[in-house]
Amino acid sequence: MVGSEVVRLLHAHSSDLAQRIGAPLELAGVAVRRPQRDRDLPVDPALFTADAAGLVAREDVDIVVEVIGGIEPARSLLLTALGRGASVVTANKALLAEDGASLYEAARRGGADLYCEASVAGAIPLLRPLRESLAGDRVTRVMGIVNGTTNYILSRMDDNGAGFEEALEEAQALGYAEADPSADIDGFDAAAKAAILAGLAFHTRVTGADVHREGISEVTAGDVASAREMGSVVKLLAIAERGPDRNGRDSVGVRVHPAMIPRTHPLAGVGDAYNAVFVEADAAGQLMFYGRGAGGAPTASAVLGDLVAVARNRLTGARGMGESAYADLRVRPMGDTPTRYHVSLDVADKAGVLANVAQAFAAHDVSIQTVRQEGHGDDATLVLVTHTAADAALSATVEELRRMDSVRAVASVMRVEGGLG
Repeated sequence: MVGSEVVRLLHAHSSDLAQRIGAPLELAGVAVRRPQRDRDLPVDPALFTADAAGLVAREDVDIVVEVIGGIEPARSLLLTALGRGASVVTANKALLAEDGASLYEAARRGGADLYCEASVAGAIPLLRPLRESLAGDRVTRVMGIVNGTTNYILSRMDDNGAGFEEALEEAQALGYAEADPSADIDGFDAAAKAAILAGLAFHTRVTGADVHREGISEVTAGDVASAREMGSVVKLLAIAERGPDRNGRDSVGVRVHPAMIPRTHPLAGVGDAYNAVFVEADAAGQLMFYGRGAGGAPTASAVLGDLVAVARNRLTGARGMGESAYADLRVRPMGDTPTRYHVSLDVADKAGVLANVAQAFAAHDVSIQTVRQEGHGDDATLVLVTHTAADAALSATVEELRRMDSVRAVASVMRVEGGLG
């Protein structure tokens, strides 16, 4: 558990932390569901309490660390703490993605800090570089693997040809996936993180509801094998981009979905339950942040880093950066987002089929980059990769293909990222 690891690190590194901050950190209380339960932690049992509301309201508590997750009661607890001027360190991605604006406003009114490095990508220093190190630059794109569970599943499917269900069962057996894995495999976890990243990168308020979300449960062993034949790999990507919309106005697009990327791309080699995020900026160019994206100890490391920063600020009377949403860019819908498709079609191997398929693409102003045929006779398969087009046009093309008599089935559709040729 993250909370237990935070307590252990506080105790193990207390002397170092005091030197780095300029004053010692004293644990004032720990809110838990069952205070009487035996715990192997270096904490006075008297500090455990079930009264979280009372703990965050105490005037002698300077900093509140929240790692319980979810929307409520976390939101109410943090608003109480911030409202009385206590600073907050949180790992709560779901809350920040849904209602981060209210928390930042409460922090502003209370003259307190709100830090959240642990909410995205575990121990990987990512939010602070976006917020501070790249503050003098213009970030144009953030693309990454931000969910370790799905990355493990897709990595296993690529490594040994396993099907989705088999790889999921293995992930659950190893503790990488929950008994109910829907938050991970349906993309909710990655979408919350994508919203946080987009808000920081583009100085625009983005919520989880703004993120186009698709999970990995429909990814098949055939999709993974097809990607391999093209020198690519399938990854669940969180992508946030800044650029002109169809009317030429500056806008932001934020999406989470499985995609094929070439094996030469830096993200392609990120395996197992690791995370990595690729950042592109005008002056800095291309940067990649890589490491363990989840787990008690890695997440606790990020929490402690924020705790040190917040404690320093309180000692010096300074404040960290609050919400930066001055750009207030339009968040464009997925249909307006430029992307590329990999489409696999089951067709009859007879004259005119390819021409009919090509005509369907042309009717929606979608250009085909590559096409290949596999098999002959009744088992023929056409595999096409498009040039970049609006996602709405690509989607409409696929729907037309589904209605064509010469197309027996649209076997699979997957987006393509990272310059696949």
